[in-house]
Amino acid sequence: MTMTLHGPAPYPGAAAPGSPVLDVVIPVYNEQDDLEPCVRQLHAHLAGTFPYPFRITIADNASTDDTFPLAETLQAALPEVRAVHLPEKGRGRALRTAWLQSDAPVLAYMDVDLSTDLRALLPLVAPLLSGHSDLAIGTRLARSARVVRGTKREFISRSYNILLRGTLRIRFSDAQCGFKALRREVAQQLLPMVEDNGWFFDTELLVLAERAGLRIAEVPVDWVDDPDSRVDIVATALADLRGVARLGRALATGRLPVAAVRAQLGRAPLTSASLAGWAPGLGGRAAVRAAPPLDLPQRLNP
Repeated sequence: MTMTLHGPAPYPGAAAPGSPVLDVVIPVYNEQDDLEPCVRQLHAHLAGTFPYPFRITIADNASTDDTFPLAETLQAALPEVRAVHLPEKGRGRALRTAWLQSDAPVLAYMDVDLSTDLRALLPLVAPLLSGHSDLAIGTRLARSARVVRGTKREFISRSYNILLRGTLRIRFSDAQCGFKALRREVAQQLLPMVEDNGWFFDTELLVLAERAGLRIAEVPVDWVDDPDSRVDIVATALADLRGVARLGRALATGRLPVAAVRAQLGRAPLTSASLAGWAPGLGGRAAVRAAPPLDLPQRLNP
């Protein structure tokens, strides 16, 4: 059965009885070859290691092959799997739609190629479950991360993050690793402010979160490049540059209400001490309180 999408669900502050604690979204476009082995491997991993109810949401964005029929087959075979179809392309659009519709208090996503070692998934979501952090990202640029990829993609990735540090003054290390999670109340506040529907979606979300003073946990990951990746590197890089320019202008003119997000999520106000070493308008981490831990159901694996 296909999930019908309407408006965002209310946030109850905890996982309702019988609902998942974690919802992992896999955005896909024409992935009929990789989808089933990916979903079955992820499902087996979560069933064996995650101690709470979970869901896997396949977010198909306008595939023209058999990706969505296969997603529906997996939904029928595995009770924790849901299939969502969007008529328009865009990874960011798929993530925004699936996350805003989810009833899980912790939301995550990963790429269908499973480039990131799944053993990093529990460390990724643990800071969100405990209330320590608001978002969590996998990073391929930490010293303890183990990464296998070509020289060209390594150079582009590092150059992009250097560009972000120089223009948007970011402090997180890896904007575009396809392995992220956030708490649902954070998603409901930030996602309506994110304009990009493509690959810049990740960067825009993280920059807004950091500017709003939210806590971003970083988890070193083991990551192996997918040699069959169909991402157009040049087109993506140009779109990212346009996104950086647009976001920089919006932040400089105060068009984005990041202060309101900080107030809505109960963060402490900025102080001169917390702004030390930051560009004007940035939210310092010293000004951030931890969110309350989630009210979780009884563990499945005591």
